[in-house]
Amino acid sequence: MTKVGKKYVEAAAKVDRQNIYNVAEAISLVKQVSCTKFDGTVEVHLRTSLDPRRADQTMRGVVRMPNGLGKSVRVVVFAAGEAAQIAREAGADYVISDAEGIKRITDGWTDFDVAIAVPDMMRHVGRLGRVLGPRGLMPTPKTGTVVPAEDLPRVIDETKSGRVEYRLDRSANIHCPIGKVSFTDEQLLGNFSALMSAIRRARPSAAKGNFIRRVTLAPTMGPGIKVDPSEALELESA
Repeated sequence: MTKVGKKYVEAAAKVDRQNIYNVAEAISLVKQVSCTKFDGTVEVHLRTSLDPRRADQTMRGVVRMPNGLGKSVRVVVFAAGEAAQIAREAGADYVISDAEGIKRITDGWTDFDVAIAVPDMMRHVGRLGRVLGPRGLMPTPKTGTVVPAEDLPRVIDETKSGRVEYRLDRSANIHCPIGKVSFTDEQLLGNFSALMSAIRRARPSAAKGNFIRRVTLAPTMGPGIKVDPSEALELESA
């Protein structure tokens, strides 16, 4: 049995496990039950009725959080020549343009949060699937991380200011950060609304009925808070 600390026990006592909270109540409460001394992350966990084994029921996309995520995002860009220069000027933290850089990742270096590539580099990036794929770092057109050189400034800026990828995992769940405990209720609500609007729009055509079965808000360390799924899906992003 996992031992929990006194702070967690005290935080858990504030949450009624049998209650389904409205969004405003849940956002206010999730800030109160964070057990970390540092500024923890607030995460959304969605339980779906989708079958991730079926191609027509997968979900993957990106959403730009209007209030950012409250953290610095390290971006690597795979580009060469003029595209590499554009990436550097646009604020990329790392630019990989040669075999030495590719080998560095092959050897296990993944000290970055998001990977972006221009199309003509994908023949090299494709070899890194074994390293980047399991970490959710593989550039793909579906999430807007394979773009022409002229789009690099926009994509890099969006990524650093709160562009987040969401995806259905093998357990039919979606996990996504929406900000920090230190955010105001309004900032967290704005980001939560943006995420749920994106999820609603991305609903697979094969999904039946209420495809979002459970919505939970939780801090990095602290108890989860159940949110009314119907209300959550009806929210409109600003």
